[in-house]
Amino acid sequence: MTISVDLVKELRNQTGAGIAACRNALEESKGDIEKAKEILHKKGLDKAGEKSDRETGAGVVETYSHSGRVGVLVEVLCETDFVAKTEDFKTLAHELALQIASMNPKDADELMDQDYVRDPSQKVGDLIKSAIAKLGENIKIGKFSRIALGQ
Repeated sequence: MTISVDLVKELRNQTGAGIAACRNALEESKGDIEKAKEILHKKGLDKAGEKSDRETGAGVVETYSHSGRVGVLVEVLCETDFVAKTEDFKTLAHELALQIASMNPKDADELMDQDYVRDPSQKVGDLIKSAIAKLGENIKIGKFSRIALGQ
């Protein structure tokens, strides 16, 4: 089956995966975008598992304040400064801070098991694994702190 460039482009726009990975997933799914997304997701989870032992010595500390009543500091770690400076990584850090502000997890393990506030069909851990697959580096949550006014 011949896969059109437009179909590859559409899958890439929806997933952020590489061109070759999109083409391979579309070929494997015989042009079905939804099946191709599932294939990319499974491969991404496999890649995330492979990277879990790699050292995370870079990253960012993200801050978030909700109406001046709840504040969060979260340390999100990756392998290199290059990835730490990307918009995708910064967006992930912001989303994690927002999650912590909203759901008040006790620790990183509890945070990883929570339903993601913007999309309850996925867990926060899945969000991080997707970022690992997209950015190609191990990503971990370091320390975090949540402060609420009057508590």
